[in-house]
Amino acid sequence: MSSHGTARSHPRTARLVLTAAVTAGVLAAGVAPASAHGTSAPPAPSSYSQLLPLTTLSAERLATADLVAAAKWGTDSPIDDPAREQIVLESVRRLALEAGTDPKTTVAIFRDQIEANKLVQRGLHALWTEDPSKAPAERPDLTEVRKEINRINAELVRAVAGSERARAAWSCRGVLAVTAVHVTHEKQLDQLHTRALVRAVPSVCPVR
Repeated sequence: MSSHGTARSHPRTARLVLTAAVTAGVLAAGVAPASAHGTSAPPAPSSYSQLLPLTTLSAERLATADLVAAAKWGTDSPIDDPAREQIVLESVRRLALEAGTDPKTTVAIFRDQIEANKLVQRGLHALWTEDPSKAPAERPDLTEVRKEINRINAELVRAVAGSERARAAWSCRGVLAVTAVHVTHEKQLDQLHTRALVRAVPSVCPVR
């Protein structure tokens, strides 16, 4: 991500700040930690192992937003593309049916994924407008980038299908918060991508 002008958070202090940010973010999004349910015990491995791929793939999908932003930078291509978004959502709906999982829930999750992707694009364009020296020197092929997005989408639908039990559990929000912090550290997400990850997952767990 740093190749397009966003800095990774390497120092320990910055990592702690980002951990606090993602925790605050998931709380604001309604993703409460496990302790809010009266227990400080770690999440059940089965729930964690079901939700971690979903959170990891969400972060991988966000990484493609850097490439999409670079492809659109300096062109007339808008960040908001309702026609393209509808194509993605219809594709996701079909994949969900094929995977035997609820298409309505899957589409809701992907609406959040799309909004998170646009959050990154807007953030990067704002950064590059303020400091053109950080703008990308090359423009990626958007057709190729979309092929990668489609691949991740298919894997993400499978992750949604494979996490039904964990997503239905009362502990879903707490476990999801733990996976988000883990992925933030593992991928060394900067502030922009951390905020986007929080934006990408609120529909994963049902509102109670």
